[in-house]
Amino acid sequence: MSTDTQVENLLRELAPQVVGVLVRRHGHFDTAEDAVQEALLAAAVQWPEQGIPDSPKAWLVTVASRRLTDLWRSDHARRAREVAVAAMVPDADAATPGPGEDAPPDQDDTLTLLFLCCHPALSPASQLALTLRAVGGLTTAQIARAFLVPEATMAQRISRAKQRIKATGIPFRMPPEPERAERLRVVLHVLYLIFNEGYTTSSGPDLHRADLTGEAMRLTRAVHRLLPGDGEVAGLLALMLLTDARRMARTEPDGTLVPLAEQDRGRWNREQIESGIALITGALSHRALGPYQLQAAIAAVHAEAPRAEDTDWAQVLALYELLGRVAPNPMVTLNHSVALAMVKGPEAGLDLLAALDGDERLAGHHRLDAVRAHLLEMAGEHDAARDRYRAAARGTTSIPERRYLETMAARPAPGDPGAGDG
Repeated sequence: MSTDTQVENLLRELAPQVVGVLVRRHGHFDTAEDAVQEALLAAAVQWPEQGIPDSPKAWLVTVASRRLTDLWRSDHARRAREVAVAAMVPDADAATPGPGEDAPPDQDDTLTLLFLCCHPALSPASQLALTLRAVGGLTTAQIARAFLVPEATMAQRISRAKQRIKATGIPFRMPPEPERAERLRVVLHVLYLIFNEGYTTSSGPDLHRADLTGEAMRLTRAVHRLLPGDGEVAGLLALMLLTDARRMARTEPDGTLVPLAEQDRGRWNREQIESGIALITGALSHRALGPYQLQAAIAAVHAEAPRAEDTDWAQVLALYELLGRVAPNPMVTLNHSVALAMVKGPEAGLDLLAALDGDERLAGHHRLDAVRAHLLEMAGEHDAARDRYRAAARGTTSIPERRYLETMAARPAPGDPGAGDG
């Protein structure tokens, strides 16, 4: 591992801990997080050349604290000048706020910081951005590139989120027990969204963003270390590992998308699969079922099949039926319809899919057209399938997905001129 990579990994691990120390010591999440970002930048420049300090966390805390003091002095002096001009009295020297009670040096505030960044007072978009910035240690420019928005737009989004935290007076502490489970659910959902955006990027030229999937898995591992007994945390980590294990087989060298049934399973990451299966097996053995555990169990069934035709679709169908009862939503129904088609035939899948036609949550979503096209093709209705593939291609903003769907629409049906003899 290169020194630059070692430094980058260390900074990402330490970022939430240093933010936690400063916020716990001084309060003022917005300025504390800004100060830590500047300390991280300084470390990224200095450490590869000068070497990693003996106590890197203490180094970052010291540099960030100095920067925080500078920010306070600058702001205090500015406000003092404004007051002096208004009152026509001499300006006063700026005073530095005194530190509050420090946290224990070995305390890890990562989970507390995640709860803060995922507070329900913030919009989902703000939760995503703030988590990547404050907990993930990504710069505003990196987050903007990941979500394909201008850096200025992302900076405004992060700034508004910080101001919202300041205005609502959200304390830096673990939420009280009655609301902790609900807040953890939001934290896991945010990590799930970050992973999904990285695994199948919603727009742009790339199918996959390894920086986002890697960050989501790193943060979920951190939560799992802090809450090893939580079944849904283990389930989410298992789901990420099992899903990401297929990454290398998802595209051809030219970037062409390869669907699950056609992937070279020899390219799947067996180490991640074994880790994911062990995690989900342990979680299912001892804890009440939750949606992430069930999704991980489905991913494990796929991972255990040496060939696509060996997939235990009856087990997948049973798990989707249970998932539909535990956490009903249109995406679950969409995937359920495919499993149903594989077990009971495409007509059964199409009948279930029809229930989604009036669901506004999927209105215009390209995946509904893509799944319907797949099931119509299974049923031998090739002209109708082509129409749905074309509609799905028009609906996606992901270039690899659009190319794949256009290719599917252009394929000749069996018996058509140019179809060949199979």
